[in-house]
Amino acid sequence: MPDTWYIVAVLAIVFSITFALRAVPFAALGPLRRSALVKQLSHWMPAGILVILACSTVKGEVLGSPEHLLPAVVAVGVTVTAHLLGGRRTLLSVGLGTFSYVLLVNLH
Repeated sequence: MPDTWYIVAVLAIVFSITFALRAVPFAALGPLRRSALVKQLSHWMPAGILVILACSTVKGEVLGSPEHLLPAVVAVGVTVTAHLLGGRRTLLSVGLGTFSYVLLVNLH
């Protein structure tokens, strides 16, 4: 059985590393908020992530079930439209796109 001080030392090291890893992003947050690059990324990254997810989903679904091509394309269209018209609310657009895909696949 390990010595008590060994366990205390390991726990102290683990606590210190965990605390530092959680604190560093907050320390770097101040200068990043004023960065023009970060502002541009915060504007375009959600849409970029949606595009990547949509392409990945459509590719996987169409290769697995070619008859789901039309519902997948319509759902992507619903997602993009909802994202652009709904004030770039990601949860709303992904939810509506997913709902439309599930509905179309089950009705088909």
